[in-house]
Amino acid sequence: MANGNDGCMTRKPWELPFLAEPEEVAALRRIMRLHLRLWGLSDVSDAAEICVSELVSNVIRHVGAGTPSTLVVEMNGTRLRVALRDPETRALPTLLSAGPNDESGRGLAMLDSVSERWGVILGAESKLVWCDLATGLRSSSDHVDGPQVAKAEALLGICGFDGVPAGSCRERLSLTSRWEMVIDLIVALLHWLRAHGCDPDDALDCAQTHFEAGEAGMA
Repeated sequence: MANGNDGCMTRKPWELPFLAEPEEVAALRRIMRLHLRLWGLSDVSDAAEICVSELVSNVIRHVGAGTPSTLVVEMNGTRLRVALRDPETRALPTLLSAGPNDESGRGLAMLDSVSERWGVILGAESKLVWCDLATGLRSSSDHVDGPQVAKAEALLGICGFDGVPAGSCRERLSLTSRWEMVIDLIVALLHWLRAHGCDPDDALDCAQTHFEAGEAGMA
């Protein structure tokens, strides 16, 4: 969600403990896709889901099915970091050159191909295998522009609210002022609807339905 005080997206790190079983992979991929949609990062969902699949499969294959693991997702600067923690510190991932007839060895190659970089952080009782994905953001709290955002920008320009581009967090005061202008515009539109015999609550419900439908379409 955007923070009304600075106009920036808050993307808090999150962790999800689970048991590394093959049947868990699909659920983890769905959770990842949903969370990235809420973060406004649907464009990297496919790559992130591939990372999840390969990281979990690597634990199942080299550590064992049923291993207690934790999926860790956070922003690393402008990159999305997808990581998996497991308790085995001896079984370290190794990038291999798999041949066309090899039945294994392609997992990390796939991880390497979709990420900008990846690595391993060893702890006393666990290891964390991570990969960083490019997002196209200008900062970790930046927005990703889309058709609806561009439409809103055009409408704000018509209303005389042009100024700092959406998603820029460099001018916090300007963004705060702009956020207040947007709220004032919404309030004015609600008054206009009521003056013309329409129910503002119905309009808000309808707008919310259209907004959520649009968000679902991005998943």
